[in-house]
Amino acid sequence: MSSVSEFIKLFANNLTNWVEAQKTFLDSAKSIEQELEGADRLELILATRAAFAHMIKTIEAFDKWLQDPFIIGHMPREMLVDIQHNVWDILKKLLELDIKHTSEFRDMLLKLAESGKLNPILFAPREETRREDRFHISY
Repeated sequence: MSSVSEFIKLFANNLTNWVEAQKTFLDSAKSIEQELEGADRLELILATRAAFAHMIKTIEAFDKWLQDPFIIGHMPREMLVDIQHNVWDILKKLLELDIKHTSEFRDMLLKLAESGKLNPILFAPREETRREDRFHISY
């Protein structure tokens, strides 16, 4: 067996393992999603952070995938178009969620402040004057 066919066999096996791991996580996410209907605040935060962590891992892997000359050198344009369209749909949905959530939270926070209902224990001015990354736009 040539080294090229050995490489392809190993590479294909690694891709199969990745796909199976992603399917397992997807199945888990679908089953947990039903349980989250009655979840308390902590469970909702933990579930959302777990989803973020997995999304970040997947996005980083996808980004590395699209930097690999072997992969992009063999990927047909149709696949790239499909990826680009789907990624842009996800991007727009994420931005819409962020805009909606941040605006609603800002409005709620202002109402709580006006009515004197902010929890003083949870509000502590930060010593550092640097803006948090979440609220800093670099461009």
